[in-house]
Amino acid sequence: MTESLSRLDDLALSYPEVGATGHALPADARHLVRDVEIGNGEQAFCRAAEALMTWRMHTGAGARVQATAERAAVGVNLLVCLGPSWAQLEAPCRVLHVIEQPDRIGFTYGTLTGHPVSGEESFSVLAQGDVVRFVLIGFARPSRSLAGTALRLSGPIGRSVTDAMLDRYARALRHAARSR
Repeated sequence: MTESLSRLDDLALSYPEVGATGHALPADARHLVRDVEIGNGEQAFCRAAEALMTWRMHTGAGARVQATAERAAVGVNLLVCLGPSWAQLEAPCRVLHVIEQPDRIGFTYGTLTGHPVSGEESFSVLAQGDVVRFVLIGFARPSRSLAGTALRLSGPIGRSVTDAMLDRYARALRHAARSR
C-alpha cells in the first residue's frame, strides 16, 4: 500500500446519508442513475462482473485507480484519479457494501473528505434472464473542497462532465462483457 493510500484510513465519509443508495436518495442532492443493457449470456455477466469488482470499469473509463485491494470488498479504500498528472483530480472513496449473488454482483462506495463531491454510488451488474445490465444509483452534491467549489461554480458543465463519466463506465462494462 502506497503512502497516498494509507492516509485514506484516517479520512471520514464526507456525507451523513450513508446507505441512502439502498433506500431513499436525499432530496437536496443530484441523483445519478444509469440502467443500461451491456450484453447477453452468462459469460458476458461473468466478464462484466469481474471488470466491475476489479476496478477495470474505472480504468476502462479513463480513470487511474489506486486501491488497498485488487478487488472491491467492504472497507477497501481507493483513490480514483482523473485528468492529466499536472492537473490531476483525486477522488478518495471507501467501499461500504458488496453484493455477490448468482444474478447480481456489485458494490457501493462513499466519498471521503477531500473528494470533489459528497455522496455515494452503487454499481451493479445484473443478469435478467439472458440480458446483462449495468445499474448505477447514486447521489452527489459539490463538497466544500477547492475542487467542489470549482464544480459548484461550473454549473451545467460540471454536471455534463459527471454524466460523461457515468456513460464511460457503462461503455467500459459493455466492452468487458463482449470481450472474448
